[in-house]
Amino acid sequence: MKHLRNTHPSSVGWFNRFAKSTARLAGRPMSFIAAVGIIVIWAVSGPMFGFSDTWQLVINTGTTIITFLMVFLIQNTQNRDAEAIHIKLDELIQVNHAAHNALLDLENVDDEELEAIRETYRKVAQRAHPLTRHTRREKKKRKQPEKEN
Repeated sequence: MKHLRNTHPSSVGWFNRFAKSTARLAGRPMSFIAAVGIIVIWAVSGPMFGFSDTWQLVINTGTTIITFLMVFLIQNTQNRDAEAIHIKLDELIQVNHAAHNALLDLENVDDEELEAIRETYRKVAQRAHPLTRHTRREKKKRKQPEKEN
């Protein structure tokens, strides 16, 4: 497509690159193991510090700061992923001539309109459901050997 911008990694902003790599790193098993290791070290060091208020404050402050920052980083990554998925789905709807182009903008409709559209598709699914059951029965019949009389 002619209207797409350069999506080479160097053209992506530093925050987006940082957020993406941090979210990817935070989701790895080694990150979880490291976090558990920090908690174990903190717990084991409790007797050395007499389970003092400062000892408790260290873990509370550390986890609060990390959680606070990670919320923004992960949210940024999820927002970008959701936008990319919306664009990809919009493209698929646009090129499929049988699709309803009105669905291209669903993320921007209000809750009542979204619920009305959802209800329309629920009805379509309910109408299709008996056909699905009928098809399953037919397939099951074909798999069973016929009884001899």
